[in-house]
Amino acid sequence: MPRAAAGSSSTSKQAAHASEMARELLKRLPAIYPDAHCELDYSNPLELLVATILSAQCTDKRVNLVTKDLFQRCRTAADYAAISQEELEALVRSTGFYRNKAKNIRAMGAALLAKHSGEVPSTLEALAALPGAGRKTANVVLGNAFNKNEGVVVDTHVGRLSQRLGLTKFTDPVRIEQDLIKLFPRDSWTLFSHWLIFHGRRRCAARKPDCPNCELRDICPSSQEKAAS
Repeated sequence: MPRAAAGSSSTSKQAAHASEMARELLKRLPAIYPDAHCELDYSNPLELLVATILSAQCTDKRVNLVTKDLFQRCRTAADYAAISQEELEALVRSTGFYRNKAKNIRAMGAALLAKHSGEVPSTLEALAALPGAGRKTANVVLGNAFNKNEGVVVDTHVGRLSQRLGLTKFTDPVRIEQDLIKLFPRDSWTLFSHWLIFHGRRRCAARKPDCPNCELRDICPSSQEKAAS
């Protein structure tokens, strides 16, 4: 019985910390990163969908270099469905995993033609079902191309920082997203991802976080642990 009580107390403290951290982040992050935005280049939902698929295990900077030519070659879902596997592989080779990405993008184009009249759907269920997509990609497209907050994008930066800041104890992106959705108001979900991604890229790197110069060092549990050690 004492063990159960102790466990319950620990969970309550963690929940209280996460809630307080969320409130503080909502105050600070907009001021720290007022220009936070999706750093993939795109001009319409289809371009963002393709760019997001290509961004898996690849930097946004590299993707933007690749899509500069790709978006000139392919402008519609029909173009992606019709382009040969070999030509598309050559265009996206430098993003890594290019064979699978090319296969998925071609299949995605065909699926848009067959099921959505060639247009990118604006629902989570339909987007997530597209070849090469999934929930994270769907959230990116919905939040940035359609201005719909249906979920929180949990990429490697968001996942890492959510743990370091004590917002979640989980490592699984789905479980992390569930925790973040509970902590932050719906209208902040898309921006919150951008804020954490900006912070992860500019300050809180995976291997060598810049804790001494971090704007969140006074509230970050991870930074305080390092200072105490």
